Amino acid sequence: QVQLVESGGGLVQPGGSLRLACAGPENILRFNFMTWHRQLPGKQREMVASLSQRGNKIIDDAVKGRFTISRDTTANVVFLDMNNLQPEDTAVYYCGATLGVVNYWGKGTLVTVSS
Repeated sequence: QVQLVESGGGLVQPGGSLRLACAGPENILRFNFMTWHRQLPGKQREMVASLSQRGNKIIDDAVKGRFTISRDTTANVVFLDMNNLQPEDTAVYYCGATLGVVNYWGKGTLVTVSS
């Protein structure tokens, strides 16, 4: 069983920043992809950022220029740095890991952007 634990969510004012962290199991490099998804209220889960085993990054257009994904392979942690947050970024953010055809998920961390 793969455990992914997100942290770093919370309440932030519009224009603010947060760093989310996803603590993975040993050797996150064994996963084909590490991803961050979010689920906005009343909507389906959507991918916001992806980091491949080789280090290739994909950022969704909705957050491009504001969000970045990175990893610390020593600590086995994947980060999502979020800047200039807006109320429409309010969502539960989930860390994901893909190994072959299997996707693993964390339980999510809530980000609320409000004044």
